[in-house]
Amino acid sequence: MKSHLNKKVLYQNIGTKHYKETWDYQDQLFQAIIQTKMDNRKNDTQTPTQNHLLFVEHPHVYTLGKSGDLSNLLLSEKQLTEKGATFYKSNRGGDITYHGPGQIVGYPILDLDNFFTDIHKYLRFLEEAVILTLEDYGIKSERSKGETGVWLDVGTPFARKICALGVRSSRWVTMHGFALNVNVDLGYFDNIIPCGIKGKAVTSMEAELGKKLDFEEVQTKLLKHLTTLFEWELI
Repeated sequence: MKSHLNKKVLYQNIGTKHYKETWDYQDQLFQAIIQTKMDNRKNDTQTPTQNHLLFVEHPHVYTLGKSGDLSNLLLSEKQLTEKGATFYKSNRGGDITYHGPGQIVGYPILDLDNFFTDIHKYLRFLEEAVILTLEDYGIKSERSKGETGVWLDVGTPFARKICALGVRSSRWVTMHGFALNVNVDLGYFDNIIPCGIKGKAVTSMEAELGKKLDFEEVQTKLLKHLTTLFEWELI
């Protein structure tokens, strides 16, 4: 292993914060890592790059990925306002999704050069951490071939998504991430064609278990599984 690899990750649970504000903050961290990498290459230096993990809850918001189709949002601007929701076009992968209270949104801003340079492995690790967390609560979940995220009852008419994924990477630096539905109001998903996939339902841990979950406990378990998979050190 190269001596300048940094597997320390600065973890911040930033509570409730607006999507755009968080996106700007992510971008600032993302650009700083890329700048360090560019400076290292230019100056032939080995300054370690930083890694970050943000956990956040967003007020009601719909976001559209860069390859997404705006027609998957089924609300007008007026209806968005009536629902107390906002809408943003994002530079992540994936189509449309919803974020709101009761949902764990995780944004790993990592230099994958510190871990492994494989974006598919990266996505699978994020999914695996969620699958293991759900298993802790007796919920059996899995991947669905050709579709990112974490699903229940794949291959049946009852297939439903419990966690969405959408990331961006440049020079092996990642941003955006995943959204796990814990105690989320699923009614907000009725206003979109989630991830652009018609006829697929969305669910939450609360809906599956018939009770509200201890949100912080779920965050703690998820953090533990991410740490084990990535073998990082949280600071």
